[in-house]
Amino acid sequence: QVQLVESGGGLVQAGGSLRLSCEASGRTTIYRMGWFRQAPGKEREFVAAISRNGASTTYADSVKGRFTISRVLAVNTMYLQMSSLKPEDTAVYLCAAAVAPLPHTYSGGYDYWGQGTQVTVSS
Repeated sequence: QVQLVESGGGLVQAGGSLRLSCEASGRTTIYRMGWFRQAPGKEREFVAAISRNGASTTYADSVKGRFTISRVLAVNTMYLQMSSLKPEDTAVYLCAAAVAPLPHTYSGGYDYWGQGTQVTVSS
């Protein structure tokens, strides 16, 4: 079992920055972690993913160059640094963990999910 707890969401003006954190706990070894987001009335959307050692990262086209995903194994925490935020980035951001090397840009490739943290970007 893996437990995931997100933090760091909030309200920010367009052009601003936020850093999200996701702390993992449990005895299961995590292969990959990722961030997804879901806006009201929309499907869950892939944002970014990172491999266990942090050497491999993947980003959705919509966030490339603005968001940076990172991971610190020593504290079992993953981060999402978000800059140049836009109103269309407004959503609940969810942390996810995979215990096997399944496709990582799809929500079905992850085994565990956090409860989510709200990010609201005002124009």
